[in-house]
Amino acid sequence: MNGFGMKNVLKKNVMALALLGIYILFIILGFVIKGQNILAPAIVTSLIERNAYVFILGAGMLMCMLTGGNIDLSVGSVVCFIGSVVGLFSVENRLLDQWFGVWEEQVIDGEVTKVLVQHAQPLSTPLAILVALAVGLLYGALLGFLIAYVRIPPWIATLAGYLAFRGLGTQVLIKASADAALSNFPESLKNIFGGSVLEYIRINGEKVYLDVLGMNIPCVLAGVLASAAVIFLTVISRKKKVAKGYQADPMWFVALKCVILTAIIMFFAIEFSFEGGIPVVVLWIGGVLILYGIITEKTTIGRHFMTVGGNAESARLSGINNRLVMFFAYLNMAVLTVIAAMIVTVRASAANSTAGEEYELDAIAACIVGGVSAYGGSGTIVGMVVGATMIGVINQGMQLIGVDQNWIKIVKGLVLLAAVVFEIVSKQTKKAKKDAKAKKAKKSEKGEAESEQPSEEVSATEETVVSEDTEAAPVPDAGLATSET
Repeated sequence: MNGFGMKNVLKKNVMALALLGIYILFIILGFVIKGQNILAPAIVTSLIERNAYVFILGAGMLMCMLTGGNIDLSVGSVVCFIGSVVGLFSVENRLLDQWFGVWEEQVIDGEVTKVLVQHAQPLSTPLAILVALAVGLLYGALLGFLIAYVRIPPWIATLAGYLAFRGLGTQVLIKASADAALSNFPESLKNIFGGSVLEYIRINGEKVYLDVLGMNIPCVLAGVLASAAVIFLTVISRKKKVAKGYQADPMWFVALKCVILTAIIMFFAIEFSFEGGIPVVVLWIGGVLILYGIITEKTTIGRHFMTVGGNAESARLSGINNRLVMFFAYLNMAVLTVIAAMIVTVRASAANSTAGEEYELDAIAACIVGGVSAYGGSGTIVGMVVGATMIGVINQGMQLIGVDQNWIKIVKGLVLLAAVVFEIVSKQTKKAKKDAKAKKAKKSEKGEAESEQPSEEVSATEETVVSEDTEAAPVPDAGLATSET
């Protein structure tokens, strides 16, 4: 039986349709109010680059929320702290000089004074990244241990990190620089977490840009290849379902889905091509989303996360190590926070004390708006991507039309509340329909049982009468007995 129906499709894609409506609204408002084209390549590219942290942190927050609606309030502050660590070991600064610089004692105005004669050399980019990753892993392991094994509630443990790491990161920056900021990062670090891919090649030491009519050719080709891959995987997936006898969408709907996905991919590919090529952050985002999409949908560990969130006791009885799952959820969150911190720091070209402010709220909102259950046990990467895109569109769209930051927060709060209400109402409606169906089935079974019962009683009565009559007046001929009566 195929339960496909457009009504079900629309229900499943409510947030995607809402995102489309909001985007169209901002396109119109941009033209009318500010005379700006929100579809311009620079604005579209900026939308992705500025909100890259939401996608990456959202993937980690999804894994935490799957375990039972748990969250990590510390990610924004950890972004700030990791940025300060990267800056500390990547550029020359007075704290690094104090630790590793060469100092000599010299007599100045009759007093012996220590004088810096050689600056401490920063670490190479790979080593600086490894140091930041080690710090993130150490924090993630500690946080996971406190939550999973010491049983400290996640919101309390991460709230402590929210307070501590913001202060710690700020103190590092104050000690390292007079203006509490570290900049002048090496080009090698910038190229790993920023810039564009295949914008140009060097021939005899000269840059040759790979564009035609202003469009970056490798970027367009990448879009074509990505579209072909999506079409191939979608068609193959349906073919496998049909071969195994599973429920599958009709071919016309699969074709429509392929057209829509191809249009979205090529839209971004062409927009990026006018801005020099594929942004490096898009590769980071794509890699993270594909990896976690596979983990949540195709692997045993992904099913463990959902099982623990759906029913922790059942998960434990089935042999799943609930504590280990919780531990890895927060260790994983720390690793993704390090990646987000690198991207944010490189894009800002400086490590500063305001980095990461309210990032945890955006990541949580992206998950909730994207349909991740606030109670755990259900949620998808695709849904989180829709939620993250909606948060990004609201942020940038309202800024472009000149809306005050306070109103942006109000709107995001209302969108978050609406998403939660929608989730709760949908669950209650489903439960009510399920209960009504079960009650109807039970009533139907009871009615059938009652209709069968009288006939059985009558048969039993008749048998009793016949047996009594037979015992009282046994006659060999039923007809003779009737006539005598």
